[in-house]
Amino acid sequence: MEQNSSIDTTLYPILEQVSDPEIPVLSILDMGVVRKAIIENNTAFIEITPTYSGCPAMDVIADDITAALKHAGFKSKVKLILAPAWTTDWITARGRKALEDYGIAAPLDAEADKAVLLGNKQLVKCTNCGSNNTHLVSQFGSTACKALFKCNDCQEPFDYFKCLK
Repeated sequence: MEQNSSIDTTLYPILEQVSDPEIPVLSILDMGVVRKAIIENNTAFIEITPTYSGCPAMDVIADDITAALKHAGFKSKVKLILAPAWTTDWITARGRKALEDYGIAAPLDAEADKAVLLGNKQLVKCTNCGSNNTHLVSQFGSTACKALFKCNDCQEPFDYFKCLK
């Protein structure tokens, strides 16, 4: 397990149980949205960063964190922080694998991402058959942070999580 050193180890097992509401196979820790989590006087202070400005999932995430901590016997204060801005680099290796297993292609690096979103290269691997013979269908997939791709070999559509830096 990759651990952010700004997160109290007592809170790790609790926060691991809180899923991203848009991608339920990912914990908020694997998404990298939890930036800090400390305990002071039996109150957990949690700082979260949205994956992009205006992300509708952040209110749900804050409510889910509060509920999980309450169930574990903690009071909590959840604070939304905007800087530094979230980046797909913060998705853990476990999170990237979970994305792929769920049927969402994990983000490429910034240069490769630009090339595939402009239709210049076939670098996004199909999450169904593993082929790189894929093409962009739409700049936007099931959410604004994803693009819709289709495999030319197995003909299956799938989401690609766009790189954000």
